[in-house]
Amino acid sequence: MPTASEVKALYKAFLREGKNFSNYNVREFVQRKAKVDFRSNAAETDKAVVNTLWTQAKLDLEVARRQALVYSLYGSKQKSVMDIPMVKVLQKQSEDAPYTNA
Repeated sequence: MPTASEVKALYKAFLREGKNFSNYNVREFVQRKAKVDFRSNAAETDKAVVNTLWTQAKLDLEVARRQALVYSLYGSKQKSVMDIPMVKVLQKQSEDAPYTNA
């Protein structure tokens, strides 16, 4: 049965791995799924179930790592609108807007 520190380390590894995705939607999905899954199973006390969840979480982390690698090799280099700081968007809009003399 994993210790609390091992579970915490696995949780943090999921969050770190989520940051490696270049696609905003996938990045947020991986992080959100980790948070929801770990919080929903936090109260589990049955040793067999905990061991099953632990094994499945480690496998899911490996899948996330492989997918992050695939996304880095073949994913789009174009940033999502959600990745662009709002200041740059507003500056671009003000540069593109026609000047009006009232």
